[in-house]
Amino acid sequence: MKWGEITELHPDRFVLVEAIKASSSNRVRQLEDIAVIQNYDNPQEAWSGYKELHKLHPTRELYVFHTSRSDVEVVEEFFSGASCKVDFELMDVQFSI
Repeated sequence: MKWGEITELHPDRFVLVEAIKASSSNRVRQLEDIAVIQNYDNPQEAWSGYKELHKLHPTRELYVFHTSRSDVEVVEEFFSGASCKVDFELMDVQFSI
C-alpha cells in the first residue's frame, strides 16, 4: 500500500506500519510498499504497540507515523559498536535504539 492510501484510510491517526518494500539512497530510507498493522489514537499506545511487536519480531522493519505527514522518508543513522539498528519515527521526531 502507498502512503497516500494509508492517509486516506486512517485520517488523523498514529499508524504502526511495516515496510514491505523499501530502498535506501544517501542515508534516506524510501518506503515504497507499506502494510498497516494497527492504528492508534495517541502516540503512547502506538509506541507500546511498536515495542511489543518489535520484541516478538526484531527483524521486521517497523515504524510509527502520524497520518498528517505528507511523506514517510526516514533518515538512516548508524552507530558504531552497536550490534543492530532500529529506527522509530513518531510524528517529526526520530528515535533510534
